[in-house]
Amino acid sequence: MEDRKVIIQGNDGVKTEVELVTYLINDNNKKTYLVYSKGEKTGAEDDEIIYVSRIVREDNVIYIDEITDDNEWIEVQNLLKEIANE
Repeated sequence: MEDRKVIIQGNDGVKTEVELVTYLINDNNKKTYLVYSKGEKTGAEDDEIIYVSRIVREDNVIYIDEITDDNEWIEVQNLLKEIANE
């Protein structure tokens, strides 16, 4: 798989280069999510750690924000399951 590096900026203004895994759009197109990796590994089998953040657009600036609502996490998990089942 080819490298798909992107620069993300958190709502704190910090910019980081990450590997794009995919992006998600919920059914009503109200929210989009970035799925990405920082190249970190964990566990005995060196599983790659994957992050998911909400994409926020404000005043011509796009940044990512943490998902803190449990219901929103359930929605994101369902979107990920749809991809896994394809």
